[in-house]
Amino acid sequence: MGKIIRIGTRDSELALWQANTVKEKLENLGHQTALVPVKSTGDLVLDKPLHELGITGIFTKTLDVALLKGEIDIAVHSMKDVPTILPNDIVQAAVLERGNFLDILAYKTNQEFLAQKNAVIATGSLRRKAQWLNRYPTHTTTDLRGNVNTRIEKLRNSDWNGAIFAAAGLERIGIKHKNTIGLTWMLPAPAQGAIVVVARKGDVEILNACTELNDEPTEICTTVERQFLNKLEGGCTAPIGALAKIEEDRVVLQGVLLSTDGSKKLESELSARVGEHHNLGRDCANSILARGGKRLMSEIQGGLTKSPTVFSTKKLTSDQLSRFRESVTVDSEDFIQVNPSRIPSVVLKSKIKNVIITSQNAVEAILTHNTADTLQFENIYCVGRKTKRLIEKRIGPVKHQEKNAIKLAQHLVEYMDGLEVTYFCSHQRLDDLPTILSENNITVNEVEAYRTKYSPTEIANGVEGVLFFSPSGIESYLLKNPADKIAYCIGETTAKFARKHFADVHLARIPTIESVIDKVNENYDQK
Repeated sequence: MGKIIRIGTRDSELALWQANTVKEKLENLGHQTALVPVKSTGDLVLDKPLHELGITGIFTKTLDVALLKGEIDIAVHSMKDVPTILPNDIVQAAVLERGNFLDILAYKTNQEFLAQKNAVIATGSLRRKAQWLNRYPTHTTTDLRGNVNTRIEKLRNSDWNGAIFAAAGLERIGIKHKNTIGLTWMLPAPAQGAIVVVARKGDVEILNACTELNDEPTEICTTVERQFLNKLEGGCTAPIGALAKIEEDRVVLQGVLLSTDGSKKLESELSARVGEHHNLGRDCANSILARGGKRLMSEIQGGLTKSPTVFSTKKLTSDQLSRFRESVTVDSEDFIQVNPSRIPSVVLKSKIKNVIITSQNAVEAILTHNTADTLQFENIYCVGRKTKRLIEKRIGPVKHQEKNAIKLAQHLVEYMDGLEVTYFCSHQRLDDLPTILSENNITVNEVEAYRTKYSPTEIANGVEGVLFFSPSGIESYLLKNPADKIAYCIGETTAKFARKHFADVHLARIPTIESVIDKVNENYDQK
């Protein structure tokens, strides 16, 4: 094969390990390859909207889009993360030989807690939580999210008795914890421990190359497990486990469905001859559904939709809501109402050498009673990429942009031409930028462009994390809610303010709403 096979992957340590494994196998077969790490979907240009493509999995969506756009030739995934129905025009190209499918318990010093009434076990997985509580009903489970390294570190620094991990995840990136137990009694997630390669339907050359990687026993077992999952879940996230094995000439499938608290458990075990196994997953699921599974799934669906997992203090669009991982339920409301102030016309019609704009709200306020051709701004400095795009679309070129106000102030001190700026801001703003400028003998003329009004809502007790987009949003939230949640923040200024009140603060990689959502998804990564 002459062409270079572009291998798409997420950029986490585990995902890169998986992609490099595929890369090595393809190169050993004589193919040329190149890794293409993909971080986010960005600004998509597709002929069809995402919902028509059938793209649902948050951990696979970005790579699916890159694949459909022809930016990569194959994508490599943890198979347990892949939706049971693939997007249109994407097909399963290969399943590698399965690794360790077990869940393991990592614990502190000894195993005595297993025989004790009280113990605390950490896991963010509904399936693991339900199976643990079914076996140890007096124990307590606590939430644990983040990548593998983060979760191991949290265990070491906590007072928990133990935490549950996928054995394959630890083994593949070489993490060794001194004390572990293989949970042979706990059924894994369907396809856990398997790596899948997907490609574009009809890309014959690529599909032929990938066929050489396929492990047929793993393909058979993971297919019936995922068929079991697909028949049971119906779009609902639920505590479901499944494991298929080939014993001599038969495929044996074990499946389980539990209530979220582990108090109810329905199991099934069926087998079929290899070659006659194609409906095994469906039959196993139907067996559970016929014995109370339908009612249990209905109860789970109702329970999971009563309370959101995370809450956004800014109303989110449908596209933004669809960006969350499927297991994350979301609610959102505007905790800040913005009203543009009437800026004196003498200000806006005067020639201004240096202008500072730190939010999109300020842009909208400036243009409420004026048009761009009446403005005489020579140099515009701003905070945030979206603010920059809006300025350049509605007003004119931006001289310089930084990701937060402090960095912008530092840049102005070093490089700005002149010793005077006009700062269009809210009547409530942080002191960092004007303080830094004033300390360096730069005169700051503040113009109130808009006023913000707090509009807090009391959120549900079950909410685990809150998305914040400004310090004023945090202040509004705290008027009616405690600071006992995880705080996901859009930028360093917001995060700095959040750390004064919240113990657990997460900062988005870039200051966009989508990046905040990606940070939530990253924290819910169960790998």
